[in-house]
Amino acid sequence: MDIYEEIVKLRREGRRGAVATIVSVRGSIPSFRTAKMLVRDDGSIVGTIGGGCVEAEIWQAAREVMEEEKPRTLTFNLNQNPKYDTGLVCGGTLDIFVEPVLPVPVLYLFGAGHVAVNLYKVAQNAGFDVVVVDDRETYANRERFPEAREIHAEDFDQSMAKLAPNESAYIVIVTRGHRDDMRVLRWAVQTPARYIGMIGSKRKVIAIYHELEKEGLPPELFERVHAPVGLDIGAVTPEEIAVAITAELIALRRHSEALLPHLRYTRKTAAADSPAATPADLHKT
Repeated sequence: MDIYEEIVKLRREGRRGAVATIVSVRGSIPSFRTAKMLVRDDGSIVGTIGGGCVEAEIWQAAREVMEEEKPRTLTFNLNQNPKYDTGLVCGGTLDIFVEPVLPVPVLYLFGAGHVAVNLYKVAQNAGFDVVVVDDRETYANRERFPEAREIHAEDFDQSMAKLAPNESAYIVIVTRGHRDDMRVLRWAVQTPARYIGMIGSKRKVIAIYHELEKEGLPPELFERVHAPVGLDIGAVTPEEIAVAITAELIALRRHSEALLPHLRYTRKTAAADSPAATPADLHKT
């Protein structure tokens, strides 16, 4: 089984993995320099770096690298550490580089208006594959989104029934109406998507939360929603808003939330900022 083909397959399936490569050898080891082992997110492996305790430790390190999404290098001195003396090794020292295999990030973009067109351009340049969803063919088409991964020009409910965002997916809601935003948010918070963002004022956000809670959705589902969407950089134009949103996507993708204390706008914060919000705000911009 070819490791490189398996890496491509993992990424296409939206899955994770980690590749361990022997990058330096000093002395005798039970394998060879450049030997590789792929560890998939389900724990299965392809290839080998020599077996024994070293391989078991690398397997554990690979699992951690997948979660942290950061590479690391490990050094093993087979001469001096008795736990590696399993009869499989000859002595020596080796360095093993473990790097994550990450799926291509997919952005599900609900809405195809001015903000969406600009967000598509900026996010695509930042490495995101974009899936566009809108109920208007005059907006959701290849002329406006020429390199989108997919375009769904149909009723939002029909599109959502077909889509299955995984844990690596990003969802941004920028439809033309508050009611559509609410419909999509109702669906989005019940997916395992890594990121959910919704455009709108603070009053609109809390009003939508209240409405969905009345339907029976647990309040904690909204704690992971980024709304109003995007980093607070004072963006005003569609082009600037697209940059602010993409910056937030990148911050989450690169695990920079600790550096951005205001990254999330939770339901609790929204309630404090807009205590008088009512369902009537759903009709306000």
